Amino acid sequence: MTVPVFRFAPSPNGHLHLGHAYSALLNEKMAHEANGHFLLRIEDTDQSRCKPEFTRRIFDDLAWLGLTWEEPVRIQSEHFDDYDANLLRLWDMGKIYPCFCSRKEATASALVTADPDGQLHYGGTCRALSRAEAASIITTGGQHGWRVDMNACNDPAAAIWGDAMIAKRNVGSYYHIAVVTDDHLQGVTHIVRGRDIEPATPLHTLLQRLLGFAAPHYHHHDLILDGSGQKLSKSLKSKALISLRAEGFTVAAIRKQLGF
Repeated sequence: MTVPVFRFAPSPNGHLHLGHAYSALLNEKMAHEANGHFLLRIEDTDQSRCKPEFTRRIFDDLAWLGLTWEEPVRIQSEHFDDYDANLLRLWDMGKIYPCFCSRKEATASALVTADPDGQLHYGGTCRALSRAEAASIITTGGQHGWRVDMNACNDPAAAIWGDAMIAKRNVGSYYHIAVVTDDHLQGVTHIVRGRDIEPATPLHTLLQRLLGFAAPHYHHHDLILDGSGQKLSKSLKSKALISLRAEGFTVAAIRKQLGF
């Protein structure tokens, strides 16, 4: 019988807020109730935005909340080789292709259809390159990302994303391939995350199927909203846990506010 494995996987590109606290506490609670494991993962592939001081603060904030997790903690920036290996597997299968377009060039070739994030689908300029042509450009140092060839994948659910970019090394955008790879390598069986990430799930299950990975159980929880009804976020500078601590909030008060 498989032992359930849950994980909380924040990005250290800012301070944690109540929304992060809720997700972490929920994952830990569900892991405990299932007699499973609770893991912490640091998703820091974007080295331009992720900072070591934010990573240290994550550990401190979660420990303050009373959370404990299993060691070692997986740090994504230490495992690019794992992600690159799976990208090459997918390229060998003919399911992804390298894209050399700048953002401006990608926009110029965009289709009318938009993805769940509101971005227009990529027009497929680089899809037309042969493998030999693409490999030659890569060999000469051409910066590139990797896009899913939806025409070759036969997945109506994931097709809402068009030829989605799943990795782009030069800007550290490795989220889709990294999260799927890590969940597999860490044996994650239950993915509990906010409803804002739910649209990405068909893309992740597609990658899992292509790579032969077991599909975890998904649960997308409600979001913590501010007084204006917007979800808490780092970009909106929602009040951080460190600020609440400085104002005298106790762990008990935070847990009660979040329903724990």
